[in-house]
Amino acid sequence: MKLGMIEAAKTALADIEGLVLFSKVRDKPLIRAFKELLEQAASQSPAASELSLIRSWAFFMASLAETEMSCQEAHQGHGDFYHALAWMTLRDDNLFTRTAEVHPEPGGFAKFPRVLVTLAQIDLSRLGRIAAFDIPGLGFYLGNLLREGFPFLDKPAHAIEEEARLLWAAEGQRAGAYPILDALFPEHTDWAAGLADFTAYIQRTGAGALGRYRSFRCTRDGALKPVLNPDPVQLSSLTGYEAPRSVVIANTLRFLEGKPANNLLLYGDRGTGKSATVKAVCNEYAHRGLRLLEVPKGKLAQLPEILETLCFRGLRFIIFIDDLSFEKAGDSFTALKMLLEGGIEARPAQAVIYATSNRRHLVKEYVADRPTTAMAADALATGDMRAFDTMQEQFSLADRFGMTVVFTAPDQDEFLRIAESIARDRGIITDPPHRQEAWKTFRENALRWERWFNGRSPRTAVQYVDWVAGGGGFPWE
Repeated sequence: MKLGMIEAAKTALADIEGLVLFSKVRDKPLIRAFKELLEQAASQSPAASELSLIRSWAFFMASLAETEMSCQEAHQGHGDFYHALAWMTLRDDNLFTRTAEVHPEPGGFAKFPRVLVTLAQIDLSRLGRIAAFDIPGLGFYLGNLLREGFPFLDKPAHAIEEEARLLWAAEGQRAGAYPILDALFPEHTDWAAGLADFTAYIQRTGAGALGRYRSFRCTRDGALKPVLNPDPVQLSSLTGYEAPRSVVIANTLRFLEGKPANNLLLYGDRGTGKSATVKAVCNEYAHRGLRLLEVPKGKLAQLPEILETLCFRGLRFIIFIDDLSFEKAGDSFTALKMLLEGGIEARPAQAVIYATSNRRHLVKEYVADRPTTAMAADALATGDMRAFDTMQEQFSLADRFGMTVVFTAPDQDEFLRIAESIARDRGIITDPPHRQEAWKTFRENALRWERWFNGRSPRTAVQYVDWVAGGGGFPWE
C-alpha cells in the first residue's frame, strides 16, 4: 500500500501542477490543502514535524467541509471530495468557459479554436483523475505514517483514521445527491468525454461567479461581490402600476434580444415599487442570462472600470443605481453623465442602466444656483446664457436617460386594491360571501393605517398586510 500511495500521490501532484486553462483551481484552499497532504505522502518518510502532518490533515478537512457547503447543489452530508472538485470545475472562470459564454448558440464547441478545445479536454482529464483520488486511503496512510514516526501519538493517528472512515462512509451515500454534477462528471469516466455537455451547460448559465449568482454589489475596492440572499420579489407578486411596469419589462426584453434599449430613470413617490420592479424584472429573466449589478452612489466614479470587466461577457447586466440623487455635481455626477451619453467611451451592449429616484432633476437645487433677476435680465437682453449654466448642467443628467418612467402615489381606491390583492395572495382573507364583514374591517383598518403611518403607497400596503398576518390588535386599539 505504501508504494502504491506514493505513486498515486506523485501522479496527482503532477496533474495539479499541469493544469493550464483551469489553473485557478490549483489556488483554491481545498486543493492547496490537498497538495500539502500529497507532498507529505510522497516524501516516503514521516513528516518533519508531527504537528505539520496533523495541521495539514485538519486544514484539508476544514477546507473540504467549507467547499461543499458553498455548492448550490449540496444537500446533506459532508466529506465528498469528488463532487467538491466537480463543483469548482463547473464554476471555474477561464478562457474556455468565457468563450462558451459568449457563444450561446447551439453546436457545442464547433466554432472554438481547436487548441482551446484540446487544452480543455486535457485539463478535464486531469481534474477527473484528481477528483477520483482515494481520499480515505490517504487518511489511513497518513495515520499509519504518523504512528510509525511518532509512536506516542497513537491517539492523534487513530483520530485521523476515524475521520478517514467517515469519508469512506460518505462516499457510499452520495449517489443521487448532486444530479447536475453527476450528469456532467460521471464517476469512473474520463471527464473529457463530457466536454460537449459541459460546454452546453456554460452556454446556458454563464461562466464563474457571474454564471452562478444573479445579483451582485459593487464593493469598496470596485470588485463585484455576489449577493448570497437576493430579494426574491417576483413580477407576479406586484400589484398595480401595470402601465409603468410594462415599459420596464418591454425595454428589458429588447435588451435581452440584442435590440437597442434605453437607460431608464424610474422616478416617483417613495414606496411606489420602483426598486421592487427592477429586482423583480431581473428575477424574472435571470434564466435568460440577465444579471443585476447594484452600484452605490459613492462608487459611480468607478463605473467605466466596472463596465470594462463586463464588455467581454456573454451575459446581460442591468446596472442598478437605487435612490439616485446628488447634493452637488461632483465626480460621480460627471462619470454617470458621461457614461449615459457624451463620453469618449460608449456604454457596452451588454449593460444598461436603471436608476430610481424621488427627484426629477436628481441634483439638489440651491437658491445660489439660480441666476439673480439682474443676471436673468442681462441674459435675455444679450443672449448670453452663461447665467443659466449651473441649472442646465444639473438638469442635463436626467435628460440623458432614454426614458423616464413615472410611479406616482396611488389614490384611495388603488391603495385598497393593492392591499386586498396582497392579502388575497397570502390567503389572509378569502372571498366567499360570509367573509364580506372581514373585508369591510380590512379596508377600514387599511385606511386608518395609511393615515397613521406612511401614507398611501404599495410599501405601506405591504406593511399593513404584514401586521394583519401577524394577528392581534392594531396600534390604535
